[in-house]
Amino acid sequence: MYGNKSKCSFSRLEVILIVCLVLMIAVTVVLLVLHFVIKESNDSSKVITNYLLGVGRADCTGPVAEIPLMGYANPDQVGGGLLTRLYSRAFIVAEVDDSRRVVFVSADIGMVSQRLRLEVLKKLKSKYGELYRQDNVILSGTHTHSGPGGYFQYTLFWFTSKGLIRPSLNAIVNGIVKSIDIAHQNMKRGRLFINRGTVENSQINRSPFSYLENPASERSRYSSNTDKEMVMLKMVDGNGQDLGLISWFAVHPVSMNNTNRLVNSDNVGYASYLFEQEKNKGMLPGEGSFVAAFASSNLGDVSPNTKGPFCVNTGESCNNPQSTCPVGGATMCMAMGPGNDMFDSTRIIGQNIYLKARELYEEASQEVTGPLRSAHQWVNMSDVSVELNATHTVKTCKPALGHSFAAGTIDGVGAFNFTQGSVEGDPFWDEIRDQLLGQPSNETKACHKPKPILFSTGEMTWPHPWHPDIVDVQIAAIGSLAIVAVPGEFTTMSGRRLREAVKKEFDYHGTPRMDVVIAGLCNVYTHYITTYEEYQVQRYEAASTIYGPHTLSAYVQLYRGLARAIATNTVQDLPRGPEPPVFNIHNVTLVPPLTADRVPANKTFGDVLQEVRQQYRAREVAEVTFVGANPRNSAENATEHNFLMVERYASTSDSWHVVQNDASWDTRFYWTKGLLGRSNVTIEWHIPHGTEPGVYRIRYFGHYKKKLSNSHAVSIPFEGTSSVFEITAL
Repeated sequence: MYGNKSKCSFSRLEVILIVCLVLMIAVTVVLLVLHFVIKESNDSSKVITNYLLGVGRADCTGPVAEIPLMGYANPDQVGGGLLTRLYSRAFIVAEVDDSRRVVFVSADIGMVSQRLRLEVLKKLKSKYGELYRQDNVILSGTHTHSGPGGYFQYTLFWFTSKGLIRPSLNAIVNGIVKSIDIAHQNMKRGRLFINRGTVENSQINRSPFSYLENPASERSRYSSNTDKEMVMLKMVDGNGQDLGLISWFAVHPVSMNNTNRLVNSDNVGYASYLFEQEKNKGMLPGEGSFVAAFASSNLGDVSPNTKGPFCVNTGESCNNPQSTCPVGGATMCMAMGPGNDMFDSTRIIGQNIYLKARELYEEASQEVTGPLRSAHQWVNMSDVSVELNATHTVKTCKPALGHSFAAGTIDGVGAFNFTQGSVEGDPFWDEIRDQLLGQPSNETKACHKPKPILFSTGEMTWPHPWHPDIVDVQIAAIGSLAIVAVPGEFTTMSGRRLREAVKKEFDYHGTPRMDVVIAGLCNVYTHYITTYEEYQVQRYEAASTIYGPHTLSAYVQLYRGLARAIATNTVQDLPRGPEPPVFNIHNVTLVPPLTADRVPANKTFGDVLQEVRQQYRAREVAEVTFVGANPRNSAENATEHNFLMVERYASTSDSWHVVQNDASWDTRFYWTKGLLGRSNVTIEWHIPHGTEPGVYRIRYFGHYKKKLSNSHAVSIPFEGTSSVFEITAL
């Protein structure tokens, strides 16, 4: 028997409601999916900016004539023109909440002097209060040997710089401060990336026999007797747009030798020039927002003169412990760069450095993150107790220079009969020293052994101390990057030991995987720092290690203390240390005073004395000579004065357009001093390959000094222009 079958049925209204519910659920699911997909897409494309970044560049060239160039300690090497301008390049990194800042400046100068640093900090304080201080501002010199000297307050440096020269000091101080001002005004959110790589064919160790004194077990850990590694810090804004870079690489900027008279930034400056020209397309040198600094590192024994040392009179090698030649002795032993001349060598080494930096910049992917921290102390380096181990304590010494200091190096030889590797004094020179300057004390002699002391500078105080006692030690940590700012020239192995010690200190105190770089020639100049073993053979670098054989050990101990304070967040507990003195010196110089400029009969300033040719091709040199005036008039009376321009005629607009200026690598500005206030200026344009054919001219800009009365003179601007000339296709 069949039962009744139940039947389920819905009304039309119920069906409509069910359909609507299903549609609503479907739409809700679709919306939720779209929401999460879009959110995920936004999150993945969102750039997290870790820092506020600012970059700036400013001219710090100063007077290009009659001022001794700083580096080779040769009083006869006096400026006589300009090859490239000198710049201060500033980089500011701040935390996003702007609670902490770090400033790194690389300036195209020989080194940072104590007087220079103190005056920069004083100006920064007057502008910004406590924002920029001695603990968070690092000033580093590139170590070009072709920049004006005269910015030191310690007496020793006056001998080769002809005193303290205010126009030179002011140009550098103002340039550094202006570069920081520009960086400060252009702060924006951004990111940092670090990369490192090997630079080949750009350096040799100029004291290999000293390097070999280091333990074999230590040397075996390294593939070379120089540090070939470049460390590069890349800066971009929040949109990934290029801002700038800092590169640290160990090489002496001495491709331009001690016969050069043109102010320039040497090989590392040329690397900056190439990188900035690439990134600031269409801009003249020195213009544009991208800033590329090629900063110094542990370059103490590192030369760019890769052909090595040869006797200039015979051509035979002089690669021996004393760097001497059979005929002529040490003064004949010179190292040669890879090029045909010093200009070519500068170009080759600079280009090598630039190309590696460009590669590292493009490939940089390791981001730098983390807090900003900095630590600084002033230390009396003439009296540091160093704990070598649990049972042995040694001390640093009062400053002194050894006999081999006067021998110079294969990059720039000294004078007379001094040789490198001298572990005994010379009775002749010792007697002259004793009569003129006084005899070193027995205490200082014993402290510096085996260095035979030539100048006991720590015991010489007239008219002011000859060397600094109070020295800056400083570390700035930008996230995982620690910049160790050292006050001099560390040799290759000294730098390795210091980096390793700082890194171990960070590791031990819970801050692992720090990238440690050495920034050379920072804050105050104290010559060289060799290892204890290198010190024993007393080549130039050891003779110039002024605080004695335990100088490196003292610095390692001090920088470990700074790293420990940063890692343990106890920087506030560090002793500030004794402040350095500021001597009451305004302008003490043997540089001749500026006098009235004069012209030949029937001539005026800016007249052409020797014209250009009518036609040139690329790779030829266009040259013109003008009735000139002392370039110091321009440096002392104008800001960032430009001495020359190369202009190209545009027929479409019937106007002239500047294609080169005096910061260009391809232009050279020579000043020749004549008699009775007369002088000539010769401008060369080394026409580069690829120069567009057309009509060109060269212009010269100067100032002449006119005497109005016995006590009053004025500087009057003038200019001169060559005839037009044509550049034709090859």
